[in-house]
Amino acid sequence: MSQPPVIEAAVIGRVGIDLYPNELRTPLREIRSYTRYVGGFAGNVSTGLARLGVRTAIVSRVGDDGHGLFVRDFLDREGVDTRFLAVDEYWLTPPTFCEIWPPDHFPITFYRRPTAPDWQLQPHDFDADEVAASRVLFATGTGLAQSPSRETTRDALAAHGGTTVLDLDWRPTLWNDAGAYREAVQDAVALADVVIGNADEVAAAGGVDELLALVPSLILKRGEHGAVLYSDGEVVDVPGLPVDVVNGLGAGDAFAAAVGYAIVRDLGLREGVRLANVAGAHVAQQVPCSEAMPTLDDLAQVEVQ
Repeated sequence: MSQPPVIEAAVIGRVGIDLYPNELRTPLREIRSYTRYVGGFAGNVSTGLARLGVRTAIVSRVGDDGHGLFVRDFLDREGVDTRFLAVDEYWLTPPTFCEIWPPDHFPITFYRRPTAPDWQLQPHDFDADEVAASRVLFATGTGLAQSPSRETTRDALAAHGGTTVLDLDWRPTLWNDAGAYREAVQDAVALADVVIGNADEVAAAGGVDELLALVPSLILKRGEHGAVLYSDGEVVDVPGLPVDVVNGLGAGDAFAAAVGYAIVRDLGLREGVRLANVAGAHVAQQVPCSEAMPTLDDLAQVEVQ
């Protein structure tokens, strides 16, 4: 009998540390203390998948510094496979600061200029065959903003034998030329099976019709109003779960992780989006992103509230 692959899911892209304020509703210039968390799409989604019981590997880079060790130690404790989390000997692990103004204002300050370790990701940093054999591969629009990450991400999507999920992850400040986003992301969309994005991200990528001409399934996130699933010629409106939002920054990553869980467990995209709405609602009620990612028990508790 053949053995199952070592990993079921792989997440390629941005990782670093989040420095989130201990004082809410306070401008950055006045904040005095922060709590450090693992952050970035790849850090959050790999944690979210692992907490849902999916054998997950992160494919990225951190700096050769204490923050990079913090990231690795946290992910190891969460059960994420860090064999493909490379160490960049030159660029330092990037911090991200945010302000928290519930319910809908969360300004972010990125420190990723001129580049960051994950934007230096190259094919020799991971086992391409093992990643290609995973059930699901996640990639993001931010991974396309610089080379060599752009080419590495695109090649991984092209080589993947399972389901590929592209999160549009539109961050205009992370592009030297924000106008290059649409063409670069559509090139990657054409290699994906599922695309996830909110209304602003979908618009920046060309709109629903343009994306559906390139990808079989599109998931449009609408926050507390749920999400719309476009797949196989059908349009399915999946209701949301209104909650009192504390920090909305991690909800999208929890959403993506739940979709990935449904794909790996053969539950179907409609059920995946339903679970994703619940996962996003769970995280939105808390300050952290990675450390707030739900388990299956957490999802069940949110649903019965």
